[in-house]
Amino acid sequence: MSIGQTAKISIAIAVFGVLAFIFGVIAENKKPASGTPIPGKDVVLCKYPADPTVALGTLSVVTLFVSTILGIMSVFFPYKGQSVPTKALFQSTTLVVFFSVAVSVAVLAEAMMMWASITEGLHRVRNVHHNLQTDCPTAKTGLFGGAAFLALDASLFWLVCQMLTLNARADYLEDDHKDDYGQVIATDYEVNKTKNYTV
Repeated sequence: MSIGQTAKISIAIAVFGVLAFIFGVIAENKKPASGTPIPGKDVVLCKYPADPTVALGTLSVVTLFVSTILGIMSVFFPYKGQSVPTKALFQSTTLVVFFSVAVSVAVLAEAMMMWASITEGLHRVRNVHHNLQTDCPTAKTGLFGGAAFLALDASLFWLVCQMLTLNARADYLEDDHKDDYGQVIATDYEVNKTKNYTV
């Protein structure tokens, strides 16, 4: 049994969303609480353990971005080759609300994950401090984890948006066919009525 377009897009959104979540959670767990200060002459050199925090954070950013692009595509994708006007799709208030929430959560998750990854990377690159009391900081605790959960939430919201989009498309296409069908019936009725009177 072949997987349809809808299922393929859903699976892709879910897979990339879950990957973003996993990478973010592992990054949070691997992140050291602080570096080791090594005193020097008028400076402190911070030594950080070799861990994949920055790489995992970057992977989470990338996979979340892919999940978001697929989520947006799932709303505007012409399923079965039938495109539906955007105006018709967004007549559904529920779809508008969930679409707005999905975009907001995805942007927030992306921003948090980028902030945590960039901050962690800068701490490691700029590891020479003139403040002799420095405690060799790392990215704020909880940023990677919070962003990871938001990434998972965003992918779930995109899946809901896809379902609502399919419902809105079905309503639009059914209404469109009903109108055509109704016009044909009315025309045929008028023609038959005229024929009956003339006979």
